Amino acid sequence: MLTYDYVARDPASGRQVKAGVQADSESSAAKLIRAEGLVPIDIQVSKVATGGLLGRFKRVKTKDKVLFSRQLATLLNAGLPLLQSLRSVNGQTESKQLKVIIADIITDIEGGSSLANSMGKHPDVFNQIYLSLVAAGEASGTLDQALERLANQQEKDADIVSKIRGAMIYPLIVLVVMGGVAGFMIIKVLPQVKTLYSSVAKGHSLPFVTQVLLAISDFTIHFWWVVLIIVAVLVVFTSKWARSVGGKTLIDKVKMQAWPFGPLFMKVYMARFSRTGSTLVASGVPLIQVLEITSSAIDNVHIADSLRGAIEKVKGGKSLGDSLQGDPNFLELVPNMLKIGEQSGSMEQMLGKTADYYEKEVDQEIKNIQTLIEPLMMVLMGIMALIIVAAVLLPIYNLAGNVGGVV
Repeated sequence: MLTYDYVARDPASGRQVKAGVQADSESSAAKLIRAEGLVPIDIQVSKVATGGLLGRFKRVKTKDKVLFSRQLATLLNAGLPLLQSLRSVNGQTESKQLKVIIADIITDIEGGSSLANSMGKHPDVFNQIYLSLVAAGEASGTLDQALERLANQQEKDADIVSKIRGAMIYPLIVLVVMGGVAGFMIIKVLPQVKTLYSSVAKGHSLPFVTQVLLAISDFTIHFWWVVLIIVAVLVVFTSKWARSVGGKTLIDKVKMQAWPFGPLFMKVYMARFSRTGSTLVASGVPLIQVLEITSSAIDNVHIADSLRGAIEKVKGGKSLGDSLQGDPNFLELVPNMLKIGEQSGSMEQMLGKTADYYEKEVDQEIKNIQTLIEPLMMVLMGIMALIIVAAVLLPIYNLAGNVGGVV
C-alpha cells in the first residue's frame, strides 16, 4: 500500500483540501477521496513514499527485477488474473521504487492499457528487451514463459557483470593503497629529507630522482587547489568525451582489441548477443526485430553497426549466418552456429548453446586475467617502491659520504 498526496475540492464550501491517503493505486486513492465527499483535482505518489529527492537517484536493483519477473510468472502460471498477480507481487516487493512503479502499472492496466505499454513508461527499469518479450508473451498467450525467460537472462547478465567487477576489485585496492603510500612519502617524508640535506650538505645538489619528486611535492603542497581543478576538469572532459560518438567509438574499439581485456570483452559481447537472441527467438519475436533489439543490448557501436548491416542483408534474402560470416566484430563460432540453427530450424537451441559456451569462456578469461594481474601488480609495486626508496635513501647516502669526507 502506498501513500498519495492529493489536492481536492470540497463541493460544500468550494475550498481546496490538501491531504494524504493510503491506497493500492491512484484509482483506489481517487475512490477513497470521493467517498469522503471531495472532488479530486490532483493525486501524486508521496515524496516520502518514493524516498524524496534521493529516491530519484536510486535505481531498481537487478535482483528486485528478477524476483518481480519470477514471482509474476509463477502467479500467472498458477492461473491468477494479471491484475491480481501484480497486486500480490507488489505486496511482497521490498523495493520502494519498484512498489511505486508496479502501482503505476496497475493503474494503467485498470485503464485499459497492456502490460507492455504500461511498462514502457518506465524505460529506466524495463529496457527494450524486456518490453519486446512481454509484448510477444501477451500476443501469444505465453506471458508467464516470457517472464521466466526474462528472469533467467537477467540472472545470467548480472552474473557476468558481477564476475568482471569482482576481478577488478583486487587491482583497484592495490592501486589505491599504492597511491596513498606514494602520496604520503612524497608530501610528508621527502620535504624533511630536503631540510636535513640542505642544513648539513650545503652546496651539494640532491639526486635527480629526489629533485623530480620534490618538485611534485612542492607543487602539490602550494598549489593543491590547482591540482583539484585539473582533476575535476579532466573528469568532466573525459566523461563528456566518453559519451560522445567519437569517444564511444574509440573506447569500444579499444575494449575489443586491447590486451589482455580484448578477448574477455569479445566473449562477453558474443555471450550477450547469443543469450539475448535465444530468449527473443524463443518468445516468437521476428528475426529483424531480434537483430534491432540485440544491437542496442550489446552496448558496442561496432557490433551494432555489424548487426545493422546484417539486417539489410537479411532483408535482401540472405541468411543471418551468411550475413555475419567473416565479420571481424564477431567470433567465428557465432555465424557457424547460426548457420546450423537456420538449416535445422533450431536457432533458439543453437544460440542457447553458443551463449553457454561463451559464458564458460568468460569465466576462464577472468581467471586468466586475475592470474596475470597479480604478478603485474607486484612488479608495479616494486618499481614504485624502488623509486621512492631511491629518492629518500640516495640523499642520506650522499650525506653520509660528505660527513665522512669532512672527518
